[in-house]
Amino acid sequence: MREYKVVVLGSGGVGKSALTVQFVTGSFIEKYDPTIEDFYRKEMEIEVDSSPSVLEILDTAGTEQFASMRDLYIKNGQGFILVYSLVNQQSFQDIKPMRDQIIRVKRYERVPMILVGNKVDLEGEREVSFGEGKALAEEWSCPFMETSAKNKASVDELFAEIVRQMNYASLPEKQDQCCTTCVVQ
Repeated sequence: MREYKVVVLGSGGVGKSALTVQFVTGSFIEKYDPTIEDFYRKEMEIEVDSSPSVLEILDTAGTEQFASMRDLYIKNGQGFILVYSLVNQQSFQDIKPMRDQIIRVKRYERVPMILVGNKVDLEGEREVSFGEGKALAEEWSCPFMETSAKNKASVDELFAEIVRQMNYASLPEKQDQCCTTCVVQ
């Protein structure tokens, strides 16, 4: 059985735990308790090859006091879900250095990741436009999704997509991809 290690990153209060718990248990956490680190396992059929697989999901702390642990999470992760709250412009800004940290730790530009704008159910309070999220994802050459942990909008699709990204990344290297002598900026 194939195992995938997914790390969920983002600043505090953006809904990392809510997305993860919604995917794993099908329920929404109403109360916000800051996470230090939670680990989830979910067995699932992956639609790419219909083989049973296990998704190991590390839900990380969003608070700055635990930022020093991020290097270790990133080193061990295979795929990354970068979450911001679309009702909080600052959380969108905070996601950029986290992506830079992934590239620095992994020492490779093409790491499987998805940019996620969460809380689409709060459309009336939106501070980050769909276009802003989409443009950043295009700049990073990664998929972009908007989700709602509360009403489960695109949550299952999000985790299926990160598995697709990890599967694609594990295919034999293509000649046009970066080689080990490249310098990552």
